[in-house]
Amino acid sequence: MKAQVKWVADETFIGTSESGHSIVFDANGGELAPTPLENILLSLGCCSSVDVVSILKKSRQNIQDCVVEISANRVNTVPRLFSDIHLHFVINGEDVSDKQVARAVELSADKYCSVALMLNKTVTITHDYKIINSK
Repeated sequence: MKAQVKWVADETFIGTSESGHSIVFDANGGELAPTPLENILLSLGCCSSVDVVSILKKSRQNIQDCVVEISANRVNTVPRLFSDIHLHFVINGEDVSDKQVARAVELSADKYCSVALMLNKTVTITHDYKIINSK
């Protein structure tokens, strides 16, 4: 896998993936685009959500929506690394099993999410979930 990041102005950069997709980064506090660290949180949330949705679909859960709310804290020293990240999954569907959601979230965190598995070497990552059953 390869990628490229090009400086375009001030503290603005454009990252281009091997597949040809581009993302704008703003290292100046996120005035124009997400910061690099915000992109890490977004990547973690997306990677985890892909797993959770896939696992729930395979276990025949009737889900209509999955949102993950991500909160993170950073250390006060330079470099300002993440100290902890929390993922709160909100699953909406019909007759969604608590046991299946718990299993999906755990499998994502402990086995499948590549981003989480890389980050958890140095960051404490926690998670929980809420199920909204609609009928």
